[in-house]
Amino acid sequence: MNRRPVTSSNVASIGWEDETLEVEFVSGHIYQYQDVPEAAYRELLGADSIGRHMNQLQGKYQMMRVK
Repeated sequence: MNRRPVTSSNVASIGWEDETLEVEFVSGHIYQYQDVPEAAYRELLGADSIGRHMNQLQGKYQMMRVK
């Protein structure tokens, strides 16, 4: 999946494809969130604080660590 770099102290890059949101954290860990609508991805891209917005996604979508 292609991810785009973002400006955040915790998140390095994010990408979205086929309702899967992929987040690479500065730590190097990568997580995928399932059944995420494109609108939620776009909101994340435009958020003032990506890290704070990510906290709102916790528990809302099924998540798995891929790296």
